[in-house]
Amino acid sequence: MGFLDLLSTASTPILKVLIITALGSILAMDSVDILGQSARNYVNNVVFFVSNPALVSSNLAQTITLESIISMWFMPVNIIITFIIGAALGWLLFIITKPPPHLKGLILGVCSAGNLGNLPLIIVPAVCKEKGSPFGDPDVCHGYAMAYASLSMAMGTLFVWTFVYNLLRVFSEDSGNNIVKETVTMKEDLTQSLLPSSTSNVNMMGKEKGMLGTMKQHFGNFSRAVNLKAVLSPSTTGALVGLIVGMVAPIRRLLVGTEAPLHVIQDSASLVGDAAIPTMTLILGANLLRGLKGSSGVSLPLVFGIVAARLVLLPIIGIFIVKGALYLGFVHADPLYVYVLLLQFALPPSMNIGTITQLFGAGESECSVIMMWSYGLASVTLTLWSMFFMWLVA
Repeated sequence: MGFLDLLSTASTPILKVLIITALGSILAMDSVDILGQSARNYVNNVVFFVSNPALVSSNLAQTITLESIISMWFMPVNIIITFIIGAALGWLLFIITKPPPHLKGLILGVCSAGNLGNLPLIIVPAVCKEKGSPFGDPDVCHGYAMAYASLSMAMGTLFVWTFVYNLLRVFSEDSGNNIVKETVTMKEDLTQSLLPSSTSNVNMMGKEKGMLGTMKQHFGNFSRAVNLKAVLSPSTTGALVGLIVGMVAPIRRLLVGTEAPLHVIQDSASLVGDAAIPTMTLILGANLLRGLKGSSGVSLPLVFGIVAARLVLLPIIGIFIVKGALYLGFVHADPLYVYVLLLQFALPPSMNIGTITQLFGAGESECSVIMMWSYGLASVTLTLWSMFFMWLVA
């Protein structure tokens, strides 16, 4: 493939994303006010609770089998590596730039968590349809692309709502509630440990009730600390359903395929899921508009440091990691699969981080500015990296 063919194939999906994103920004402007704050919340809820889970579950059910999930075992490992290296780069950036302490969690979050859901679902299938694509038959490529992107979205969502969520929770400014909770828990633990010493003749049933109460309390503390409800988000639940349907042969024969007795359920899920990608991109553009409106205390050196770490250094490191895994035989030599693994290192920060900052009320305006610059510059870097990755795997 020539340089112009690679550039055209790599840039076309990014241009599509930019056009729809720009449309979302226009619809969110005060003069238009179609995607205002309230409308954006309603549409976001529909995407979050309905379209996204339907998209992920239907695509995983169609393309994932037990054999394929075994062959793709390295993808979750690859995503974990992106989080670890990104967090390390964020920590180094925090030491160099010395920003306000309340931004530590935000810096670590945006450096570690990439947009592993929306963008791969848009970019990878679109690349398959381009004339100069190095990935073979467009229809076959599209099926595998949706499977890889859906699995990437499922794993990315899980890690964002476990690792990044708790990272921002720990470093958020609002630590008063945590102190109160820890104080109450400490008092309860001290009371439970002192009561047995005051009475020497405690029967066995009382001890068992005390142990059950303690276990229940610790489990409650753990579930509140980790936020299991956030971990099991609709997209993650949809991914689990899709994996079960795809890997369990009797269920797959019942739901997937034109000859399946209940294929209407799968077809309906696919129909609802098709609306997720354009709607998510419109909301992305509407959310990025906040970065242009509000002022923020975040400095430009810090913003460009985040962009350099996330969009330049991390992809360079990712090339060595994926190539090393390919050399050691951890990754099968499927050009599309290798391309997706490389792309996971080059993505801008996850949009879920903006939602998490809203939950804790810390760093929300700074996050909007960081997202605006990151996604604006990612339109260039992602095109160049995508072109280079296709040349690398072709």
